[in-house]
Amino acid sequence: MFSLRRLLVGEPLETERIATERLTIFKALAVFSSDALSSVAYATEEVLLVLVLAGPLALVYGLPVAFAIAALFFIVTFSYRQTVFAYPSGGGSYIVAKDNLGLIPGLTAGAALLIDYVMTVAVSVSSGIAAITSAVPVLHEHRVALGLLAVAILVIGNLRGVRESGNLFSLPTYFFIGSILFMNAVGLFKWITGGLATLPPPEFMSTETLAPLTLFLVLRAFAGGCAALTGVEAISNGIQAFFEPVSRNAARTLVWMAVIAVSMFLGISLLAHAIGVVPLATETVMSQIARGVLGRGILYYIVQTSTMLVLVLAANTSFADFPRLSSILGRDGFLPRQMANRGDRLVFSNGIVFLGVISGALIVLFQGKTHSLIPLYAVGVFLSFTLSQSGMVVHWWRLRHENKKWRVHAAVNGAGALVTAVTFAVIGLTKFARGAWIVLILIPVLVSVFLAIRRHYDMVAQDLRMDLDEKIKPVEHVVVVPIAGIHRAVAQTIAYARSLSDDIRAVHVSMSEEETAKIKAKWEKWDIGIPLEILPSPYRSLTAPLLRYINGLQKKEKTRFVTVIIAEFLPKHWWQRLLHNQSALWLRAMLQWRPNTVIVTVPFHLKH
Repeated sequence: MFSLRRLLVGEPLETERIATERLTIFKALAVFSSDALSSVAYATEEVLLVLVLAGPLALVYGLPVAFAIAALFFIVTFSYRQTVFAYPSGGGSYIVAKDNLGLIPGLTAGAALLIDYVMTVAVSVSSGIAAITSAVPVLHEHRVALGLLAVAILVIGNLRGVRESGNLFSLPTYFFIGSILFMNAVGLFKWITGGLATLPPPEFMSTETLAPLTLFLVLRAFAGGCAALTGVEAISNGIQAFFEPVSRNAARTLVWMAVIAVSMFLGISLLAHAIGVVPLATETVMSQIARGVLGRGILYYIVQTSTMLVLVLAANTSFADFPRLSSILGRDGFLPRQMANRGDRLVFSNGIVFLGVISGALIVLFQGKTHSLIPLYAVGVFLSFTLSQSGMVVHWWRLRHENKKWRVHAAVNGAGALVTAVTFAVIGLTKFARGAWIVLILIPVLVSVFLAIRRHYDMVAQDLRMDLDEKIKPVEHVVVVPIAGIHRAVAQTIAYARSLSDDIRAVHVSMSEEETAKIKAKWEKWDIGIPLEILPSPYRSLTAPLLRYINGLQKKEKTRFVTVIIAEFLPKHWWQRLLHNQSALWLRAMLQWRPNTVIVTVPFHLKH
């Protein structure tokens, strides 16, 4: 088992090597931007899926909606660029909102991002599997299993370390960028020269069942397409993963990401408009565009393969950021402290594994259907956008006496806060009945969980607090040794008990008179100078008589501490433990909640 783990994850890295486990701009673009870059593969489709409800003529509005989303993308990007320089330690929306707006807004931003990261994995993987099943329909019924396999690969890849995950995932990301830009260039050239043929229109529903083309429908289309902006904040969360100077490198990566993503998104939207793409249940919009521009040959399959790979790997943005944000929340006491611990490969392993498990469960729950997951998607991220940019406005206001350009900076972030707030309201309103209400409920629930965890840690700290002038008082205790039989493991346990105290009580819980008589006879013959007390158990319970006995000791003899020493023999192989009753394990489980009771296990390792 250990060797398999080393094979999959790699050898441990020394703490001193953390400075070398950083990313160049080239690798960081693949690690932190794969979500935003890959979302162009389904953002156009989400816009058209809503507009087509009003009939094929309504699809003409897809292009203006796409340009509105592109404008929003650049506004958010340049807003976060300022955050990168203002908060070079990372933490993104959570840190910015907490420092400038207060604890609850900060935790709200953190909760919204954590939920969105989980959704990103589920949506990205499901979309990637949908891309490949569009090209190979026979795989459609296996989409859930393929999705879980993809999540497992991502978990293992990220457990290997930041730099290795960058090496693993850079090639597919740039393969996707190259194939999409090539497809866009060929398609636009054919369109300009008049060589781009339109796709034959599919059979449509009757006009009586069409929805009216209203402003609300257009806003719904805009909300669906805003999935293209998920992942924009990822770089601001992981600034410390970059080589020095971290802020400058992170800012450059952010701008490159925006330019590439918007170029691909607008190109896809233009081609969808030019060839008359209509969203179908059996084929993705990307597949139709690739088929219309490149034909059904090898180039088509290259585009579909690259799309599938990058959509699956888009989840890597979440695997890069979810553990980092969890570690910051864990460090601040709002998540279990274990989230802040780095694993063998200097990554936050607990966060990576937890994200893999939760996102895998979502894929199973929603049967790997992208359109079932999309309504839950992008709701939280725009809430975190709004809180972060609002916090940055307060940040610049506080620095107004130190920074002469504070008004310009505040205006940029203020514009970002305004447009993201409006977008959040639109998304929340248009997607509410289709599932967004779940996320809107989960966010305050998660904030309550954060606060409960913090209260627990505060109470623990209060209970553990001590005066350093306080003297340590000696503790008198009675040692109780439960005896199930007379053998070498018991002999070793008695020897250990004698090293702790002279007051040793050997006890046997009697469930069978015949067996008890045999043990008493052997004990008397052994004659080690310690009397054996028999505890009757008419209901065949092991722990109840023992607990009554310990309670009696503390009441009658006024003993504060009781040390229970349990003999436990360990077989050579793990599976052999299943062949024995787990009495030692059960005793520990029952006694550990009892105050002033110390449980000691003396292991006896079997040789055969």
